[in-house]
Amino acid sequence: MNLSNLKPAKGSVKTSKRIGRGQGSGRGGTSTRGHKGAGSRSGHSTKVGFEGGQMPLQRRVPKVGFKPINRTEYVGVNLDVLQGLAEKFSLTTINFATLQEHGLASKNDLVKILGRGEVKAKLEVTAHAFSASAQKAIEAAGGSIVKL
Repeated sequence: MNLSNLKPAKGSVKTSKRIGRGQGSGRGGTSTRGHKGAGSRSGHSTKVGFEGGQMPLQRRVPKVGFKPINRTEYVGVNLDVLQGLAEKFSLTTINFATLQEHGLASKNDLVKILGRGEVKAKLEVTAHAFSASAQKAIEAAGGSIVKL
């Protein structure tokens, strides 16, 4: 076997339709575009989502939900994640820079500490917001919270 006798697998390559090559080809005349109408003309293109005049799907389906324009969106970090960080890197203070360093938040994020899991270590946690359960759990473990 060498490069000169390589062939694609049988049936894997189809010959393309040769359109507009005269009446004898069977695809002359209108060149598979049909008679009249916008689709038969050169330069015709339909808009994205156009369904031939039928009401398009994105207009038929009801719109659901509402997002307030000035909503503050937080990145949630749970207590079990903080406990894991404290154990792994033997930390006593966890602040925004620490969370950034370990890939839990990026520089423009607002961080909210959430209450899943439990904290055993005495931590001083600094974040933008805290859930009530997270605040109780941190303070019950002897730690403190600081809001940015």
